[in-house]
Amino acid sequence: MINSYNFRFSEVYWCSNVPRTIALTGNEAAAWGARLSRVEVIAAYPITPQTQIVEKLSEWIEKGEFNAEFIRVESEHSAMAAVAGASAAGARTFTATSSHGFAYMYEMIAWVAGARLPVVMGVVNRFIGPPWNIWADWMDALSARDLGWIQIWASNNQEVLDSIIQAYKIAENKHVLLPVMVSLEGFVLSHTSEPVQIHDQELVDQFLPEYNPPHYVLNPEVSKPFAFGNILWPWDTVHLRWDMHKAMLNAKDTIKKTVKEYEELFGINHGDLIKEYETDGAEVVIVSMASIAETAENVAAELRKEGKRVGSLKVRFFRPFPSKEIVDVLKDKNKVIVVERDLSIGHDGILAMELRSVLHRYNTEIPVYSVSLGLGGDEILPEQIKKVVNKVI
Repeated sequence: MINSYNFRFSEVYWCSNVPRTIALTGNEAAAWGARLSRVEVIAAYPITPQTQIVEKLSEWIEKGEFNAEFIRVESEHSAMAAVAGASAAGARTFTATSSHGFAYMYEMIAWVAGARLPVVMGVVNRFIGPPWNIWADWMDALSARDLGWIQIWASNNQEVLDSIIQAYKIAENKHVLLPVMVSLEGFVLSHTSEPVQIHDQELVDQFLPEYNPPHYVLNPEVSKPFAFGNILWPWDTVHLRWDMHKAMLNAKDTIKKTVKEYEELFGINHGDLIKEYETDGAEVVIVSMASIAETAENVAAELRKEGKRVGSLKVRFFRPFPSKEIVDVLKDKNKVIVVERDLSIGHDGILAMELRSVLHRYNTEIPVYSVSLGLGGDEILPEQIKKVVNKVI
């Protein structure tokens, strides 16, 4: 009997250029996304529930199936420092982390954004303690929403793989040059197997050519010293931050073009900045991100059958925040319900807060109801969302 696990990842797969659909966990899908993107430097430090991503990449490199430099570091802080240096030297880089590891590398997360390095990182979302909890929660990635990283939130494992590939195309665009984190919820996606299409490498290469840094590259020769990250005076700092802000706004057009090109090549579209479901003619719209968005779509479909005009709106990119795109969808709706797996202690759900500020900016007065569910990985059932929607109606 053939061992299905070994068969799936053996060289037998590469005997054909025809893309295959196989069962992958979210972590395996993230690893495949990095592999298909031909990353050159990977910095790795294990943490539950992310560890399988870097384990799989390490396995491929050890077997000679994947050509990349694999740096084993002593901490998450060092992982981000390593990919920062490699990216500054002109390499395509990747790392991944979760929760407390994310918190430990926080200083370098800010550094990479300020240095305008197109690093891509997989973030397997997990609760930040205490107490200890290894299950899904959005607070790790959302805590860095203001640092200058583009944020993609995946709803399924196919989207994880595709988002990693798209992330490089977006980050390396000369009008953007910002790092990207791709979020997938711990265990909900990271350890759950789903059918995922692995694309033909030649087609991915056509979509994502070799990285050619459009800015200066630091001299990698140790014999020729260089300075990086010197002190920035206050009167120059404003220009740095404004340039980052403009680049983040520029990313919106780049994202839309990237998604369109991806769909043309691979026939897959997870939405660009947002994804609409049954929003035409809807009176009530459920707004969410990540895996909750797919559950919300199912709830909207059920309620439509009951004669209730309900739609769903998925926020795929939390940064840059799709302000105008959201308003264009919601401006004629009666009520909005935001369902999210986070809570800003002492205030409200973070996505709901962002949404209210955007509606206010565009002078759109719509009641926004905020519901925090599934904190710390608790299961979010369709019946729960349906109960909330019926109550609001």
